[in-house]
Amino acid sequence: MASESSKNRAGAVRKSSRGATVGSGGQGRQALEGKKPTPKATDRPYHPAGKAKAAKDRFAAAGGGKARPSGASRGASQETGRRPAPRKSVKDDYEVVTGRNSVTEALRAKIPASALYIARGIDVDERIKESLNLATTRGIPVLEVMRPELDRLTSFDSVHQGIALKVPAYEYAHPVDLLEKVIASGKTPLFVALDGITDPRNLGAIIRSTAAFGGHGVIVPQRRSVGVTASAWKTSAGAAARTPVAMAANLTQTLKAFKDAGVFVIGLDGGGDTSLPGLKLADRPVVVVVGSEGKGLSRLVTETCDAIVSIPISASTESLNAGIAASVTLYEISRLRQGL
Repeated sequence: MASESSKNRAGAVRKSSRGATVGSGGQGRQALEGKKPTPKATDRPYHPAGKAKAAKDRFAAAGGGKARPSGASRGASQETGRRPAPRKSVKDDYEVVTGRNSVTEALRAKIPASALYIARGIDVDERIKESLNLATTRGIPVLEVMRPELDRLTSFDSVHQGIALKVPAYEYAHPVDLLEKVIASGKTPLFVALDGITDPRNLGAIIRSTAAFGGHGVIVPQRRSVGVTASAWKTSAGAAARTPVAMAANLTQTLKAFKDAGVFVIGLDGGGDTSLPGLKLADRPVVVVVGSEGKGLSRLVTETCDAIVSIPISASTESLNAGIAASVTLYEISRLRQGL
């Protein structure tokens, strides 16, 4: 039995139990069973995936970004004063051609287009007027947007010059079909093939030079090479609309097929044993192969070439840019063919 002193001391007296709490067994079973399954990320409105899904659903409910007729598009722009420009995605099956010359040339060549974007307040010159006239004649929607929106559409291209044209992905020709077409026309084939060129600006410059010096097409390999992108369109200054580009599944095999058809394959290399001035093969059917700036021509392509040609340069210059080297070679071939 507890003493009097222990009874008066705080905490020394043991309180009696009140018995079992009603419903405690059910609470224990619920704790053992655990919580319900965690909802998917897309089903949680506060989760980034849930927010993205909600935004996607709103976008689809608003029409899914489909182009409206030209009149409706212009009306929406004039009423609100601002029309969001679609952002370019890697999954989008289109390219954006920028620049006044490039856009005008693309419209002249009747390249399929889904929209013409004009920045509000730009200086309207003859190229802008012609682009607007061509687009209107062909029924292409014309959208007037603010410059920041055009910047976003063109991936913040600072030289879009206030105009952009949305076109489908480039349709490449088949190299052999292109060669047969040139031979059937009675012309002496002149092609340029790219071996490992990855800079779209070089491709654009080579397309432009090919068009300027009477070339009949450019060949790019399917792998480890640049394709006809918006940047290539821009650099070509519209020449991509006039000069076909073919894609080769295997560049070496394509060059061999050209050789079987009577075309001579010459590769450009600074250490080549054949000098470009007075090239004896200039008047023959020729395909000029340009290698990458870093590695040059690949081994298999080098072994396929009929001649390795070098361009004489001063000792102070180590090498030429791929686009410049192609331009110099095409000029010399054109000059020799004309007998100048």
